[in-house]
Amino acid sequence: MISSADAHQHYNRTALKFYNNILNNTSAEYEAVINICKGLFMKKTHDYGTAWRILRLESITDQIFIKAQRIRTLEEKKISKVGEDITGEYIGIVNYCVIAMMQLECDAETAIELAPDHVSRLFDDKVKETKDLMFAKNHDYGEAWRDMRISSLTDLILMKLLRVKQIEDNKGLTLASEGIKANYQDILNYSVFALIKLGVK
Repeated sequence: MISSADAHQHYNRTALKFYNNILNNTSAEYEAVINICKGLFMKKTHDYGTAWRILRLESITDQIFIKAQRIRTLEEKKISKVGEDITGEYIGIVNYCVIAMMQLECDAETAIELAPDHVSRLFDDKVKETKDLMFAKNHDYGEAWRDMRISSLTDLILMKLLRVKQIEDNKGLTLASEGIKANYQDILNYSVFALIKLGVK
């Protein structure tokens, strides 16, 4: 006869195994989406170099805002007149968030033109750091994003962008909130979640 303690331990092991399987699946899906985003990013790096280095952070924030606002418009109107769909806009947001985080680490001495290999490593570093943050939050919230509507993720991105704009207007100073980088990381993760839910692989 199985004791209640043994049954409890068995339940815990089963639950942990189930949760780890979910996390492993999330990790694989996350990496698949990032590979697509990075693939496009590196192709554009080949074509255009690192012209984005000329952008100030406020300009990058505005670019992300424009893309997020367009996603919301497409979600509401269901019609696109310029050909690019929601998926392409979310991919653009992911890549602009990486650009923003790379810019945060660049200073006046950093060259405008960066070598592709260096850019590739920077991209990977920023994504790894952001993915680690996602898993920490996923542990606390239990993958609640999987039950969210994509439109809600869009709204959260827009809310985060309004926060970033306010922080930028305050010259980067905050009293009780996360800084700009943390908001870019959340926006990137929300975009990856949306792309996973859209079936991007």
